[in-house]
Amino acid sequence: MKRIKLTLASNLEVEFADRDLALKRMEEWAERGMVKIQVVFGPEGCGKTAWLRQSAVLLRELGFHVIYVDPLRKYFEAYTDVKEVAKRLAEAAAETLGKAEVKLASLVIDLAVELLKKKRKKVAVLADDVFQAIGLNEAAKYVKAL
Repeated sequence: MKRIKLTLASNLEVEFADRDLALKRMEEWAERGMVKIQVVFGPEGCGKTAWLRQSAVLLRELGFHVIYVDPLRKYFEAYTDVKEVAKRLAEAAAETLGKAEVKLASLVIDLAVELLKKKRKKVAVLADDVFQAIGLNEAAKYVKAL
């Protein structure tokens, strides 16, 4: 499997080793199609975020419309030709007043529905650090809504 590099700083590109099994799992999920939510957990610093961001690149290469969102850091990546999706994510990420984290997290659901309505058959939503960003009570509602 080709190694996927991530740009972690403006001049630092990192290629992770020993990630083949985890990326292969994502590829298997993509090939068979999934509707249910997969929750990934592990100790802080073990590489969950890097794996999700690498998975977003992999899914894009497999022809998916991908939304990766990290509401804790108010960060997103949108790999789609639907410009409205990227524009609305950028607006939510830029918002600094109120509960921007909740808005960014909940907007992902709306945008995934919009992609599906536009007959995009391959849609992937990767949400990172949602539980930390919006709290456990809201996170339960979020997962059910997805």
